[in-house]
Amino acid sequence: MAGSGNGTGMAGEVVEGNFSDPFNIVESTKNPSLNSLKRWRKAVLVLNASRRFRYTLDLTKHEEKEQCTRMIRTHTQVIRAALLFKLAGQQVLVMDMPVTHPSPKGSPHGNYGIGVEELVSITRDHNLAELQQHGGVKGLSELLKTNLDAGIDDNNGELSKRRSAFGSNTYPVKKGRSFLRFLWEAWQDLTLIILIVAAAASLALGIKTEGIKEGWYDGGSITFAVLLVIFVTAMSDYRQSLQFQNLNEEKRNIQLEVIRGGRREKISIYDVVVGDVVPLKIGDQVPADGISITTHALSIDESSMTGETRAVRKDQERPFLMAGCKVSDGAGSMLVTAVGVNTEWGLLLTTIAEDNGGETPLQVRLNGVATFIGIVGLVVAFFVLVILLARFFTGNSKNPDGTIQFVRGRISISDTVNGVIKIFTSAVTILVVAVPEGLPLAVTLTLAYSMKKMMADKALVRRLSACETMGSATTICSDKTGTLTLNEMTVVEAYVGGEKLDQPENGSHLHENISSLLEEGISQNTSGSVFLSKDGKRIEVSGSPTEKAILSWGIKLGMKFDAIKSNSIVVHISPFNSMKKRGGVAVQSQTDTQIRVHWKGAAEIILESCIGYLDTNGHFQPLDNNKAHFNEAIENMAGRSLRCVAIAYRKGEVNEAPCDEARLVQRILPEGDLVLIAIVGIKDPCRPGVKDAVRICTDAGIKVRMVTGDNLRTAKAIALECGILPSEADATDENIIEGKTFRELSDLERQEVAMRISVMGRSSPNDKLLLVQTLRKLGEVVAVTGDGTNDAPALHEADIGLSMGIQGTEVAKDSSDIIILDDNFASVVKVVRWGRSVYANIQKFIQFQLTVNVAALTINVVAAISSGDVPLNTVQLLWVNLIMDTLGALALATEPPTDHLMHRPPVGRRELLVTNIIWRNLFIQALYQVSVLLVLHFYGKSILKLHQGGREDETIVKNSVIFNAFVLCQIFNEFNARKPDEINVFNGVTKNKLFMGIVGGTLILQILIMEFLGKFTTSVRLEWHLWLVCLAIAFLSWPLAALGKFIPVPETPLAKFLIKPYQRCVAARDT
Repeated sequence: MAGSGNGTGMAGEVVEGNFSDPFNIVESTKNPSLNSLKRWRKAVLVLNASRRFRYTLDLTKHEEKEQCTRMIRTHTQVIRAALLFKLAGQQVLVMDMPVTHPSPKGSPHGNYGIGVEELVSITRDHNLAELQQHGGVKGLSELLKTNLDAGIDDNNGELSKRRSAFGSNTYPVKKGRSFLRFLWEAWQDLTLIILIVAAAASLALGIKTEGIKEGWYDGGSITFAVLLVIFVTAMSDYRQSLQFQNLNEEKRNIQLEVIRGGRREKISIYDVVVGDVVPLKIGDQVPADGISITTHALSIDESSMTGETRAVRKDQERPFLMAGCKVSDGAGSMLVTAVGVNTEWGLLLTTIAEDNGGETPLQVRLNGVATFIGIVGLVVAFFVLVILLARFFTGNSKNPDGTIQFVRGRISISDTVNGVIKIFTSAVTILVVAVPEGLPLAVTLTLAYSMKKMMADKALVRRLSACETMGSATTICSDKTGTLTLNEMTVVEAYVGGEKLDQPENGSHLHENISSLLEEGISQNTSGSVFLSKDGKRIEVSGSPTEKAILSWGIKLGMKFDAIKSNSIVVHISPFNSMKKRGGVAVQSQTDTQIRVHWKGAAEIILESCIGYLDTNGHFQPLDNNKAHFNEAIENMAGRSLRCVAIAYRKGEVNEAPCDEARLVQRILPEGDLVLIAIVGIKDPCRPGVKDAVRICTDAGIKVRMVTGDNLRTAKAIALECGILPSEADATDENIIEGKTFRELSDLERQEVAMRISVMGRSSPNDKLLLVQTLRKLGEVVAVTGDGTNDAPALHEADIGLSMGIQGTEVAKDSSDIIILDDNFASVVKVVRWGRSVYANIQKFIQFQLTVNVAALTINVVAAISSGDVPLNTVQLLWVNLIMDTLGALALATEPPTDHLMHRPPVGRRELLVTNIIWRNLFIQALYQVSVLLVLHFYGKSILKLHQGGREDETIVKNSVIFNAFVLCQIFNEFNARKPDEINVFNGVTKNKLFMGIVGGTLILQILIMEFLGKFTTSVRLEWHLWLVCLAIAFLSWPLAALGKFIPVPETPLAKFLIKPYQRCVAARDT
């Protein structure tokens, strides 16, 4: 089914000359310009705009949203007061949790020494003077009964009191559209409105001429059919809406750490209460308004609230933190002072409705396909209308009994009007069937289904377009730690005192000087923590996997975490980040004036900064003679896929320490002249199944590249273990490169080596960004995984950004398109499968729908021209349209992915939607259906031996057989559409219960229509042998489809021959 092209839609996929296809937004899949969005919407042929554009960016409200945001920033207090007044007395649910509204009193509430209004005003107005009047953050914590070190008590009673006094960290989300709203939107279809008007006129004329008992059938049956279409359409759309609502709730439910009862706990952002102590690190989102307690080079990106792009440094002079902002650098902790609707962020989320996001490229391309088909259908419908009216008024149209329908001067005005209405409704119904409104919406349906199923596969989709773009991915640039490996780290080897420890967990023989410095370096230079479990029976460790591994090792060596923390004071912290690959801390002893600076980081980087090491007796030794020994130790550990981390220190004097906040902010910890204490090797095993996942990617034409900050030898060992490097022979200089080496190449040189790179070690986030940009220039569709704040540019630049749900920061998640909830590379491969499935399912639906379109239009047009009679009437075509548009989309757009999809090359970004394979299948089925049904139309009476009744009865029976056979053909053809390029179309069909349910339900409804609702469809009950004839006609489509797949297809796209009239038509509409 693969093919190559240069355009975007069925007819617009092969762009020639200077024609600018309005349905081409492929080049900017993430952020298409507003002009391009306006342009394609202007070019589209649409019957129901409110439904067609429901899941696309609302261009009219885009500017209103920006104005609303600015207004909230300016008039926060007034809006908040109005909102609280509106919400008073009503209970609103967010994530199944009640929004608790605080008492509006400004006086202290309950057992707390400060009221909610006073607290809110301090942070809202950034009132430093009032904060100082209360004794700063320490004074506020006393009024709020919070211990700044241990946090609040972790019990439900205390949390409930705080929610009652100060409100909950929830906000009322605007309710989703009701089912009645979807009914109303489904009603907006122009052709359905015309049909209802025509049905009303037919109903009135029928009752007038034939009486109410018989005269209501024509108009009533059309009305019923239209209402059924509206109801089923609304029900399908409503279900999709509920799925999107659930996914949006998942996206808003951020997990974060708080300190309660002296322990770090992970909770939902909705569970944060006033008085909570929240530790902050790079990439975190500030969960509520608050005051900083400690700051270590803490910088906050407040652009989401203020519009200012420059990060704001937080200190004692600027301690106020706003909810919704991100930590861009440093670390610290905060005291929560306002939550929920008492924050600007809460007001913003309350006031601005959830954005459905921009349209996906596939949605736009299918609008192009729908427009092309719609234009053809419009021409055909008009052609049929003119022919039928001409035949009617010239006396060439006959009733089923053979009498002429119109004879000038002999037929009443009401009969004439009724005849014209029937002709008009027939033409309009052809237009209803011809314009595939459900085609672009099938994308939304399959995306909604895929997003729901991807959640079960541990992938949360943040941007709709990422689902389909993932199917085009040609390369995946993956992190190592936590993605390819388990992220369950353990120290398995250690060099302390210049020698390798026989048992890395046994520190009993270490010299006292080494032990004290090592334990201080581990305890103080960490973002993790050690505490007793709630039951007090075991020690628990928190922090990143690396921090947890080193802290756990320290505990096994005999480290007393709390005692060491209390013996010295932290003077300054230089937080670890992926650019420096090291983190440091300056501490001052409680007993003397000496300052010690501890560093921890990548072993070879720390070693380069060392001038000596401590020997087994705790004495300083110059490094010169033993540097080769330590480098060899690092190389050996890295060669066994161990992560190497070095711990070092240096001495300082008290006069080097800053004495005030201003100097502290400017202070940079000295990084040179260090003394090496220890080097540890940390084992992080490969994830089970990752080798198979890499192999699947390779078979699918996707190159997996490892981009890691680890030592090149460690990266190489893991790459061999994971299968990224198939063998040692593949581990050449061409395939493996250091980030620094790649960075220093020229643009041209980078393009020459980029395609060959399999492993990039010691890479910085900027190196990853450079690699992504280079690969994209070379035409690759790049997926990138990332978890850190500094990964955000690469995640944003990539075609698909994949952030990690467990280790990923909020900044990384915000910049990504999909969140991998379990941080597992195997889940990334599942996302690729779903991406390919989206594209494949749309192609299945296109094949099915175009077959129905071509067959129905051809049958009615040929019959209208030749005999002036259309065998498929209005009600019958509306039923066919329901099968085709809504039920067909549900059945085919929800097919689960198969292994077959991963044995194809990636779907090209400009891949033809309607390939030559689909054209072949379509023509075979449509030609078969048209030929058989037209033969029945012209010769059915003799072939079926219908000579028992009068001429009128024979015609009705013949048309009933045609209608029944046509519907059964579509039901059987749904199976053919499941596998456009496979012989066995039944493979796995029983696993798709929805498909079987829809096909079975459609068949049952067709039987009921034929047996009991003949009055509505102008059909009659069929005898059993006629049912067998209909079933035989439908059944033959299966062997015919199988035989057709042996017919080779040309490489030149058929769309090339259709492009010129389409281009002229679209260009004419643009002008």
